Amino acid sequence: MIKIYAQNPNEKAVARVADVLRSDGVIVYPTDSVYAFGCSIRSPKAIERLRALSGKKGDEFSIVCPDLSTISAYARVDNAVFKVLKRNLPGPFTFVLNASGKVPDKFLEKRKTVGVRIPDHAVALAIVEALGHPLVTASVKDSEEEYTTDPSLIEERYGSAVEAVIDGGYGLCVPTTVVDCTDESDIVVLREGIGELV
Repeated sequence: MIKIYAQNPNEKAVARVADVLRSDGVIVYPTDSVYAFGCSIRSPKAIERLRALSGKKGDEFSIVCPDLSTISAYARVDNAVFKVLKRNLPGPFTFVLNASGKVPDKFLEKRKTVGVRIPDHAVALAIVEALGHPLVTASVKDSEEEYTTDPSLIEERYGSAVEAVIDGGYGLCVPTTVVDCTDESDIVVLREGIGELV
């Protein structure tokens, strides 16, 4: 387990996590909603492992970006949608956008959309900034709430299946709010979560 405090993320620890991700590793890390699995978008091998670990198909993953310009590289964002993103990010939202050609086919599978996140969490942002490109991510889910919120219990359950569990303190148990922005004239909340859209 790697302890990284949100108040002042340790650069050496963050760099160590980025190296794990560059080496096809999968991590569990804190966000502004629930703890999540993460891997590099440039690692097809790690994406396959993430699929097995989370029980999700590729089209159910999202990507974590450090800023709006990175989102604009991986998704098509018009002016109206950009304003919505700017008002609400960083924050506990997953925005579903039309994917650009930069999103790997391995990640997209048959879909043409991508969920994007900029978490309002210093540790998650420090990791993705140090990595230099987006994380593919999926929430840690468990029938017992403490196994999604307590890093020591997450380590107990998933430590042998991932390269690193990042302890950023207790997490929340409420997921992100999911917002469909694929039709800029009709922005729809698909799932009510912790985030309140403004």
